[in-house]
Amino acid sequence: EVQLVESGGGLVQAGGSLRLSCAASGFTFDDYAIGWFRQAPGKEREGVSCMDSSDGSTHYADSVKGRFTISSDNGKNTVYLQMNSLKPEDTAVYYCAADRYGCYVRGVDYWGKGTLVTVSS
Repeated sequence: EVQLVESGGGLVQAGGSLRLSCAASGFTFDDYAIGWFRQAPGKEREGVSCMDSSDGSTHYADSVKGRFTISSDNGKNTVYLQMNSLKPEDTAVYYCAADRYGCYVRGVDYWGKGTLVTVSS
């Protein structure tokens, strides 16, 4: 079965760091763009970062650019999101997502169940 399993969320103080992991299984990892979305209470879901399988290019939301870094370990079928200089506004449930047709081209094919990141002020 297809699985995207996030880990690494938790409570962190503003200015601190976390690294999220997304372990993928049940599909051909190298054929999919893998990225991260987040949703805070009362707000729309937004794309945070994505890595395109076609050329390895990366994308970042303006709100996280310069603070977050996406990377992958293809041998482990795992994507990471290094989150530095965290702010309270980063508090959200973070979801891993896989898309056969690339970053933000169409709807997501597979979703993880999410991991909660809470940044205290």
